[in-house]
Amino acid sequence: MESQVSEQDMEGSSSFSFVPAEKLELTDECHHYEHKSEVPWDIQKYFSQRYSIFSWYDEGICMTDDAWFGVTPEPVANQVASDMAKIDAKKRVLIDMFAGAGGNSIAFALSGRWDRVIAIERDAATLACAQNNAECYEVEDGVITWVHGDSFVYLDTLLKNPDSLHPDLRVGVDTSAVFASPPWGGVGYSTDDVFDLYTMQPYGLKELTEAYERFEHALYLPRTSDLRQIAKLAPQGTKIEVVQYCMEGASKAMVAYIPGKNEST
Repeated sequence: MESQVSEQDMEGSSSFSFVPAEKLELTDECHHYEHKSEVPWDIQKYFSQRYSIFSWYDEGICMTDDAWFGVTPEPVANQVASDMAKIDAKKRVLIDMFAGAGGNSIAFALSGRWDRVIAIERDAATLACAQNNAECYEVEDGVITWVHGDSFVYLDTLLKNPDSLHPDLRVGVDTSAVFASPPWGGVGYSTDDVFDLYTMQPYGLKELTEAYERFEHALYLPRTSDLRQIAKLAPQGTKIEVVQYCMEGASKAMVAYIPGKNEST
């Protein structure tokens, strides 16, 4: 599925269904809060943990108010990036399906493991923050290819109609992996002893796994996720590794590392 870039491709770039995002300007929704008094009450607890989320926060990190709820703490993002580095060495491109404010994408880029990270975010203000934050962390130009759009539509297009994508976004299934940190909305994720992943909103486990099954992929999930549901995702003859990620003695999340369809352990 790897493609050669032709002059004709570049001349017709305006007709591609997905293209790499240009540098987006920060908007009024993008904030670099400096004092607790500036911060909306419902994200004040996250602001108090800002240096655990981004240790370089003072370098100009920006986030939308919504992004505070979903960003991966930096130590966890770094450890996930280290663990992702252990997958099949022929996988050279990592697709970050929910880039958010960029925490995971930055960690993947700085790990040096990937030739390229394709980071997809459908909210323009959040994407502008992610691009800004990558610059704050001095990520080299070209390591992250930013995409403004719906990640499910991108992946479906990649599999079914790759020629409609900009050449920089045409990657091979066999040489790419997927990381997904979806929203965790839904009844009970923070209170249930065992969380039913099929009730997660707006994307339940069924929708996620059907979209990613062709790829070796990692799902970043609530720490109380139902392990029985995850175990059933293993392709025949394979196993799923599940890792709990902790900070200061408390679990923050789990990641399920899932082989792609027809891939062996």
